[in-house]
Amino acid sequence: MEFGERLKALREEKKITRLSLSNILNVSYSTVSKYETNIRFPDKETLITMANYFNVSLDYLLCRSDIKETAEEVLKKSKEQFLVLSPKDSYIACGDLPPEAVQEIEKFKEFLQHKYNER
Repeated sequence: MEFGERLKALREEKKITRLSLSNILNVSYSTVSKYETNIRFPDKETLITMANYFNVSLDYLLCRSDIKETAEEVLKKSKEQFLVLSPKDSYIACGDLPPEAVQEIEKFKEFLQHKYNER
């Protein structure tokens, strides 16, 4: 898959027209059309705007990866599944806990770190 195909797929997935995307990116309709047909390639700022708008990683947008998630999303999911309790890689599985419970564990972890780092 090439960049233009990926961009078109993301646009269609979001159910927006080329015109709508051109307005979001502040470029012309024909520019979006040229992006999708691989005639033109966007500049760095436009690529970042695209990745942010579609909520995908730049690697995914540029066809370097098939993983859509941004690094922040992967980190968030990891934190929801496992919380590090000590530097010795002790973990507590939190995948089945509700978000409120995970937040409480995080607060308690911060409390303990603060308490034992003061000594």
